[in-house]
Amino acid sequence: DDNTAISSAEYFLALVAGGVNLLEIGIPYSDPVADGPVIQSAMQRSLAKHTTVSSSLAILRQIRERSEVAMIVFTYYNPVQADLAGFLKQAKLAGADGILIVDLPYEESANYRFICAGLALAPITVIAPSTSGARMHEMLREVDQGFIYYACQKGTTGARNTLPVDLAVKLAQLREASSLPIAVGFGVANAAMVSEILNLADGCVVGSYLVQQVELQVSTEIMTKRAEELFNVA
Repeated sequence: DDNTAISSAEYFLALVAGGVNLLEIGIPYSDPVADGPVIQSAMQRSLAKHTTVSSSLAILRQIRERSEVAMIVFTYYNPVQADLAGFLKQAKLAGADGILIVDLPYEESANYRFICAGLALAPITVIAPSTSGARMHEMLREVDQGFIYYACQKGTTGARNTLPVDLAVKLAQLREASSLPIAVGFGVANAAMVSEILNLADGCVVGSYLVQQVELQVSTEIMTKRAEELFNVA
């Protein structure tokens, strides 16, 4: 999101300074169906500034030159489908450790997963509350890289105030299906929610709340402080 004089890379590095140990770098898309109003608005601002797949990957390179932090690229399938293999190779070269294509169904992802395996790039699997036990086992059967992203709320992304009551039960089911680390996201917006999630899961994903800070044009120092507050960094 190039909405301010502060570059995206600077904001990402400010989060790392605040204790964040994995960055999710989004490629803007005009029809982000999984995202709520905050991230939709950010994508529209970014596209208005002519952000492309290539310029998004340039941000990864800028971060990688200054940090060893883990990075995954978040995208929809449409912007990358024309040359999927080329995109994945470029993402790896730019410093990505994993890829999350949020709207690519598991049943149509065999080629994508094959290319990722050849590049040692982790294809991140998203599990939703509506995913059945049988489908969850099928999706996770061959996944041995990266982590599982449990999108714990129904609907689109966006800050909420509470976590679902069945979170512990759902995470226990995921642990039975896979030995990979589990990160929980969707709607996480305050330190209490982060703490509750980290008592149950291996990681916590915060998106809309931090994207909103960019929209507010906070300084990099404030962005670092927001990360420290969320993750209780002393």
